[in-house]
Amino acid sequence: MAILDKILGKFSKDIGIDLGTASTLVYVRGRGIVINEPSVVAINQKTGQIVAIGEEAKRMVGRTPAQIVATRPLVAGVVSDFEVTEEMLKFFIRKVHEETSSLFARPRVVIGIPSGITEVEKRAVEDASKNAGAREVYLIEEPMAAAIGIRLPVQEAIGSMIVDIGGGTTDIAVISLGGIVVARNLRVAGDKFNEDIIRFAREEFKLLLGERTAEDIKIAIGSAHELDEPMEATMRGRDLVTGLPKELVVDDTDIRLALRHSINVLVNSIKSVIEETPPELIADIMHRGINLVGGGSMLRGLDRLIQEQTKIIVRVAEDPLTAVVRGTGIILEDIGSLKNVLVSTDYERVPT
Repeated sequence: MAILDKILGKFSKDIGIDLGTASTLVYVRGRGIVINEPSVVAINQKTGQIVAIGEEAKRMVGRTPAQIVATRPLVAGVVSDFEVTEEMLKFFIRKVHEETSSLFARPRVVIGIPSGITEVEKRAVEDASKNAGAREVYLIEEPMAAAIGIRLPVQEAIGSMIVDIGGGTTDIAVISLGGIVVARNLRVAGDKFNEDIIRFAREEFKLLLGERTAEDIKIAIGSAHELDEPMEATMRGRDLVTGLPKELVVDDTDIRLALRHSINVLVNSIKSVIEETPPELIADIMHRGINLVGGGSMLRGLDRLIQEQTKIIVRVAEDPLTAVVRGTGIILEDIGSLKNVLVSTDYERVPT
């Protein structure tokens, strides 16, 4: 079996995967990031067949007939539907190898997972990856992968703090000597911000919004701190009183009000992690600052608000959306010296 794996490995391309609630990114060793698609699968409920995966499936959200449902197989960064997750991983692995002559490619895979998930949830990711065709599976906690991705000195005796605000979860972690010293995982992230905007529109304006519309408004004018220049956007949905289409203009103050509670929870969690951090590492963090990654870190003024609340310099990483998958790629390129940062390692069995 080990000899067969080695033979198949020659036809495979080792890949790193950021298996996110909102998006899945894939890094191929030697080529870089080749896939960045939504973690969405469209299923025909009558037949049980998968109709579309990724970008094509996301375009169907809210626009499908009753029998076709566009769903996310991951909730809060963990597998909620094992079989659909497996099919999605198969799709992405196949897409990576589609130009390869071999039909039997079995890559080594490094996958980012949220911090603090259970052993059962880790096993679900590992099993889904193996069933999708992976030869070996390595798991790494997303804040660690992100820290490696933005080139923080994670293996040195220096405290580094990272806040990874994704679609389903936010990971807050203090890292030193190749391990996570203090961490917190909370379900306040990009999706929760969208839900806040939908709820605000319903309660304040009696307007029913779709999820994509809420996300578009968040991207257009969403902010966590008062802006220097006011911004406006048109909010379109269904009037809950008349049942007819309705549109109105909202500004950044409205959206900031909608997001206020979730932003407060996020900031207070960051402060709690700082309070639990050993004094020597706090000194390092005060000197080196807090690093923000993930799509949620791009919310206007969030870095400024966190800096005001913590009195520590806050930086949004360059290209924050790809920090985790870049970290998995760096591990793939040098897996020998970075094995100690992995959560679990799948060693090749010695044949009996």
